[in-house]
Amino acid sequence: MTISRRRLIGAGTGLAVTGALATACGSNTGRDEGGFEGGRPALAQWYHQYGEPGAEQAVRRYAAAYGKAEVDVQWRPGNYDQQTAAALLTASGPDVFEVNGPSLDQIQGKQVVDLTELFDGARDDFNPAVLAPKTYDGKLWSVPQAIDTQLLYYRKSMLADAKVRPPRTLDELIDAAKELTSDKVKGLFLGNDGGAGVLGGTPLYAAGLGLVTNDGKVGFDDPAAGRTLGKLRQLYADKSLLLGAPTDWSDPSAFIQGLTAMQWSGLWALPAVQKALGDDFGVLPFPKDGGSGKDTVPVGAYGAAVSARSEHRDAAKAFVKWLWIEKSDFQEDFALSYGFHIPARVSLAKKAQKLRSGPAADAVRFATDSGYAQPLLWTPASQTAYQDALSRIIKDGANPDTELRSVVRRTNDELQRVRKKKS
Repeated sequence: MTISRRRLIGAGTGLAVTGALATACGSNTGRDEGGFEGGRPALAQWYHQYGEPGAEQAVRRYAAAYGKAEVDVQWRPGNYDQQTAAALLTASGPDVFEVNGPSLDQIQGKQVVDLTELFDGARDDFNPAVLAPKTYDGKLWSVPQAIDTQLLYYRKSMLADAKVRPPRTLDELIDAAKELTSDKVKGLFLGNDGGAGVLGGTPLYAAGLGLVTNDGKVGFDDPAAGRTLGKLRQLYADKSLLLGAPTDWSDPSAFIQGLTAMQWSGLWALPAVQKALGDDFGVLPFPKDGGSGKDTVPVGAYGAAVSARSEHRDAAKAFVKWLWIEKSDFQEDFALSYGFHIPARVSLAKKAQKLRSGPAADAVRFATDSGYAQPLLWTPASQTAYQDALSRIIKDGANPDTELRSVVRRTNDELQRVRKKKS
């Protein structure tokens, strides 16, 4: 199974993987059993199997360029998160590994190493949104590698012909989608399920709320949450949404083929859209809703972490610092030469030639100014409860306030469980 970095910010982004798996993956870590080759530490580095051509060759090239250790790269197919969670319980896992997290279980279980010191002098240059879910107890547990984000694509000519301006609020988005809908074209595509799968917490952040507050409380126990989610139902009820498209939201085909005037998709789609449509498109964040609302885009980033069971923890930390903090040329290459992503370092994102103009530059600005990442304390149980409620609201017309009360209770229970585990 090959997967691209877009999986980060689809449904279930950032879900914690339970560390208490009964069995570990195979013992073939690629590490020299003696621990050293030619007097240098031998490190095993794991990556999930990316779908972008050239990515595997690139990370092997980076590892080969490192002079202070022998780094053996393993490209791991299959359920990578499950493999990693199991391996961290053993001494036969990786020294350095790519992780969508780490998860709260992995941090609280002392399975990963505190990497805060690696950020000395560089922390302020990382996009703060993607650092947030990698921070626990004030410490940083992985180094973000490259950022993915989602955006609202709109067809300039279609909006101009209908005398509709690019929407700046959720109400304007609803009105625009309805106005742009005709017998042949739908106004908006949020995925074949009407948006329940891909949007996640984005509408809550657009309402000025969130999933979990900075002090660890439910972030959407507020009437504004029901108001905003109810508007997503209006889009569905107005029949302004494209449903049943040949490909889902992550693929821009429906937008390129003119089946929809606007589509929610990922930054990775931008090169294909630009190739097909030239300058006849623009990108926007998810528009704000209400007086306290704010423009919002979800962001995600895999990070490089170090196993606490590694015999060569210091050597592994030094390698992570070299690759993901010091080697800016490799970081830019990884982000933009294999797929289309944003470097995690703000300074690199601003100066990268491919990101300096047009919609790409807008995307960097949105990710920097309006980005949010799913919080570390947002557990799989909370995610499932919220996702199911959102689907019922959008597709079935369920009462948003009633649905959210149930999700608030479940999330409160989860946050209390997490606090008890910490104590």
